[in-house]
Amino acid sequence: MTSRTFRALATALVALISLALGARAEVSVKDGTGRNVKIVDTSRIVAIGGDVTEILYALKADGKVAAVDSTSQFPAQALKEKANVGYLRALSAEGVLSANPSVIVASKDAGPTDVVAALKASAVPYVEVPDDHTPEGVSAKIRFIAKLIGADTAGDALTKTVEQDFAALARDRTKIAKPVRAIFVLAVQNGRATVAGANTSADAILKLAGAKNAAAGIEGFKPLVEEAVTELAPDAIVTMQHSSATFASDAILSVKGLAASPAGQNKRIIEMDGLYLLSFGPRSARAARDLMAALYPGLSERRAGE
Repeated sequence: MTSRTFRALATALVALISLALGARAEVSVKDGTGRNVKIVDTSRIVAIGGDVTEILYALKADGKVAAVDSTSQFPAQALKEKANVGYLRALSAEGVLSANPSVIVASKDAGPTDVVAALKASAVPYVEVPDDHTPEGVSAKIRFIAKLIGADTAGDALTKTVEQDFAALARDRTKIAKPVRAIFVLAVQNGRATVAGANTSADAILKLAGAKNAAAGIEGFKPLVEEAVTELAPDAIVTMQHSSATFASDAILSVKGLAASPAGQNKRIIEMDGLYLLSFGPRSARAARDLMAALYPGLSERRAGE
């Protein structure tokens, strides 16, 4: 074989390999808004949303991640080793595009609206990840991202583990004789508590943990006046941990209606990591189980004795 022939064959082989890799990477998906988005390159992903980043890392695709947003706090190395494009709800188009992404994979909570519109209008594919706050929704989210990056096998394996976790959680829920009346307090400002009503991630996690949302009669996250808070009379209050020295429970007990509630009187305030509790990613079943253990300490003791 002459050197010229060898070079020609080598060039042809490289071309075939490149073609094969390109064909495998190219995929068309219908995202969470119903848009059909064509993805031709997933080598530089900007991940926007803590759940999106967590799933990409769980799929061992962190090598494809070029940048993340500031809510991407798990795993901890994400914010340490990747560029930070800013806060999920306060992005700038310039900041996101400066990471030179080949694709933007974003939570539905990304914003503001005009920035998201500008990113969708750019030359970079923008994919909004479907987000349904159910066990089935978590599985679908994982499979969606896995398909997007060509990691179906890893996606299937991760989904199987997550489904097993939710199945164990469901078995534990059957052991709850009387659901605890609980509320989720997002924030306290100007003497008002913003609580989670129906169709929120907090409402969904309370139910998964076997609790009854005392605020289920309202829709979304709403700040409530004193009288409305008093009427809720929760037996337990769930809220997010904060990194500051001031405990969230201090602010909660400053609201008279909550301080006077059974939960306030008994100081039954449960603080948990917000991303862990509300992101509906791969750890959601375990987060719900940890919340369940805090709400029903006797249940965890019975489980340990089985």
